[in-house]
Amino acid sequence: MHIRFIRTLLFALVVLSMSAASFAQIGVAIRFGPPALPVYEQPLCPGDGYLWTPGYWAYDYDVSDYYWVPGTWVMAPEVGFLWTPAYWGWGGDGFVFYDGYWGPHVGFYGGINYGFGYFGEGYEGGRWDGGHFFYNRSVNNVNIANIHNVYDTPVRNNNGSHVSYNGGNGGISARPTGDEEAAARDRHIPPVAAQTQHAQAARANPQQRASANMGKPGVAATPRPGDFNDRGAIPAKEAGAPYTPANRGGNQGRSENNAAGAGTAVHPHDLPPLTKSTPNTGNLKQDRKYQQQQEKQVAKQQQERDKLQQKQDQEHVNLDKQKANDTQKQQVEQKHQQQTQQLQQKHQQQTQQLQQRMQPASRESGRK
Repeated sequence: MHIRFIRTLLFALVVLSMSAASFAQIGVAIRFGPPALPVYEQPLCPGDGYLWTPGYWAYDYDVSDYYWVPGTWVMAPEVGFLWTPAYWGWGGDGFVFYDGYWGPHVGFYGGINYGFGYFGEGYEGGRWDGGHFFYNRSVNNVNIANIHNVYDTPVRNNNGSHVSYNGGNGGISARPTGDEEAAARDRHIPPVAAQTQHAQAARANPQQRASANMGKPGVAATPRPGDFNDRGAIPAKEAGAPYTPANRGGNQGRSENNAAGAGTAVHPHDLPPLTKSTPNTGNLKQDRKYQQQQEKQVAKQQQERDKLQQKQDQEHVNLDKQKANDTQKQQVEQKHQQQTQQLQQKHQQQTQQLQQRMQPASRESGRK
């Protein structure tokens, strides 16, 4: 018991001490890419120490729709830390999401041109110097009457694209540079609580969904996280490209769909819950027997799901310990998706076989 407890404790410590490169984790693959980035202005910087975090499209699995998380000014969690934006990338069988993170250097964010200093590589909107953040006025909306640590360096933006994802059909073809790969190995901090709450507020607002705003969100940017109703909140000027739920399939990498979410589930915990049918053959004894067999089968299937999930979780831990790059992570996630789909197909066959075995007995009982 003591050895088991120590092993569990050590595993928990490993998880807690994982490098922040793991915060750019891959989520469930989506068949169609996000809308183009909307066109909007930047709100006035609210004060010294706030850094700009650009808006992005997130995905709500409950409603199967993208929603816009407004760009906003956020206090840096540590002096010297910069923000690496989130991005979507093609994972070979669908689009996957890489969360943003804080770190001493800006890492890879898919080559996406978010504007305001984030033009696809690095950040040209400001720099830390002597414990203070200095803002580049050429790309930031800063009131110099309140903020004096500013400079003005013109920046040439040769990337006028509004494409919001990397890879796939029509996506940005950028790959990580050596500096960006090195930045992935830095100590990182995940999105702070204010950013998480900001994203949750966007998800809860139906008007932020792509199907409602057609790629032109009513709140494209806010002065601070969560300030959706602030008079300084900025609506989008226009959509980055025409978008409707009917044509969103144009960004799909593949068109086929498997049943019960098999085409999008990457890990066992992404699969729909296992269900049991209620037999009603008119033969109480036969129904009870089928119910018992069904419960036994579902319990075993759940154990197999849990076992595979634990195995995949351990592989995630190993990837972080090895400081794997994005390509290696994508390859592992593709393998995980194949494993998950194979397991689901196996369970579907088992369920069908059980139903077929019971059908003759049900017909027989009906004739008696």
